[in-house]
Amino acid sequence: MTTMFDLSGKTALVTGSARGLGNAIAEGLAEAGAAIILSDINPNSLADAAARARDKGYTVHESAFDVTDEDAVAKAFAQFDEQGISVDILVNNAGIQIRSPLVDFPVADFRKVIDTNLTSAFLVGREAGRRMVARRAGKIINIGSLTSEQARVTVAPYAAAKGGIRLLTKSMTAEWAEFNVQINAIGPGYIVTEMNKPLIENEEFDGWVKKRTPARRWGNPSDLVGTAVFLASPASDFVNGQLIFVDGGIMAVY
Repeated sequence: MTTMFDLSGKTALVTGSARGLGNAIAEGLAEAGAAIILSDINPNSLADAAARARDKGYTVHESAFDVTDEDAVAKAFAQFDEQGISVDILVNNAGIQIRSPLVDFPVADFRKVIDTNLTSAFLVGREAGRRMVARRAGKIINIGSLTSEQARVTVAPYAAAKGGIRLLTKSMTAEWAEFNVQINAIGPGYIVTEMNKPLIENEEFDGWVKKRTPARRWGNPSDLVGTAVFLASPASDFVNGQLIFVDGGIMAVY
C-alpha cells in the first residue's frame, strides 16, 4: 500500500517554496521520495531553504524566477529541459496578501494580488501542462483557500484570485485529464504562517479562529503535507478537478 504514495523517481516543482506552506509541502514531497525544485523570487531566501533541505538529505534544485512574468516562466522551463529535468509534479503555491477595504483598494495592488495568486498558476501551469500532456503523465496541485468559496472583508482581490484557482483547476482538468494529467487543489484553512502573523497576534481574531474552527486550533504548514503527497502520488490517479479543504472543519459547519 505504501508504494501508492511513493514519489521516488519523480521531480516536483513548488513555487513560493523558500518558506511557509510551500516549503513544508516541498520537504514533504521530498520525504516521500521526490527530487524537489525549490522556487522563489528571492534568491537569498531560496538559497537558505535549499541548504536546509540538502542538510536533511533531500535532492534539491533551485530556480529563482518571477512567476508573474511570462518570459521568465518560459525561460525557467527551458532551463529545466536543457538540464534534463522533467517536472512530474507542480505545486502552484506562490501567493501574497494585501488587506484593504474594497472601496479604497488601489488598482495596482488589486492587479498584483491577482497576478501573484492566480495568473502565476496559469503561466506556470501552462508550461508544465504542455510537457505533461506530451508525456501523457503529470500531477498539478493548485493552492486555493477558504476564500475559494467564501468571502471575507478587506481581502476581495485575494478571494477573487482563489475563487479563480478553483475554476482554473476545473478548466485544466477539462482539457488535460484525458492525457493522464491529474489537476487538483488544496484549500488551506487558517494556518500559522508569516503571512498570517498579524492575524495570529490579534487576540480578537485569534480567538475567533479557534472558536470558528471545529478543531479549535490554527493549522500548521505540516498539516497540508499528507494531502499534497496523496495528490502528487499514484494513489490519486483517478482524482481530478477537486478542491480538498484542509481546514480543521471550518467548511463543514454553518
